[in-house]
Amino acid sequence: MAVRQDTIWERFLSPVVRLLIDEDGLRRYADSINWEKESDRYRRDDVIIPSYYSNQNFHGIAGGYLNSDAAVTYDPVTQYVLPPNEGIVRQALVDAVQVKPRRILDLGCGTGSTTLMLKQAFPEAEVIGLDLSPYMLVRAEDKARNAGMEIVWRHGDAEKTGLRDATFDLVTASLLFHETPDAVSLAILRESFRLLVTGGQVLILDGNQKTLRQLEWLNDVFEEPYIREYAASSTEANMGAAGFEAVRSQDVWWINQVTSGIKPIATENVRQYTPTSVDNNDLEGLGSPAFGIMA
Repeated sequence: MAVRQDTIWERFLSPVVRLLIDEDGLRRYADSINWEKESDRYRRDDVIIPSYYSNQNFHGIAGGYLNSDAAVTYDPVTQYVLPPNEGIVRQALVDAVQVKPRRILDLGCGTGSTTLMLKQAFPEAEVIGLDLSPYMLVRAEDKARNAGMEIVWRHGDAEKTGLRDATFDLVTASLLFHETPDAVSLAILRESFRLLVTGGQVLILDGNQKTLRQLEWLNDVFEEPYIREYAASSTEANMGAAGFEAVRSQDVWWINQVTSGIKPIATENVRQYTPTSVDNNDLEGLGSPAFGIMA
């Protein structure tokens, strides 16, 4: 799929961002890592990359996130495209946590920016970041190691994680749903419901759907193949369809939103989670790579 040359991003914003970032520094960082070797540490044979993810460009990057260029450039670009500030926007998700999590799963974690913030906010919790791109996980682990944080990084599909039922207190996703078809977003929420304990919370941070519907031109800023489908949908409605209750959204600086839902108490066959019930063998294969490359 060719990169669209008529987007506002490609014509105007991309050249400006390129003036703000240290491209030479990024190149040196990219060259300092054997990306294929390090990404092989994460690749799982049982993970099937869905076509919606592999056959599209995202943010003008040919081949989407399944390459090292995406892992290297994602953070420098994202810091300039989340008004008013990337940290403020991501912190809104952390601030919306209502539970006291012992295990946290961050779906579509990318380079781990929100994952690290969750670990910082809840240092005693076990935190797992899951993503379809092993290249993004290499970058995420590098950031976590430099920050001195112990986080588990797992290659996987947020629709079908392969993790056990009712073993997480908190499931999150940041800036993921606008990059997935609506049916996939619903499937991810249903998977989140399965993974959560009774009373567990799901939090979705993404673009403000009301704003995107009102300002059509925003959908043309970046190369986002599913942005209009996301804007026309309702994360709140999808959460309700997945079984969540107490569903509500809050605006984050007008252009983003955080949507929260709680897994309700069932009247029968309730599965409760306690730390001692976790089978350590369930985490086999979740280990993080260790490589001596510093950013």
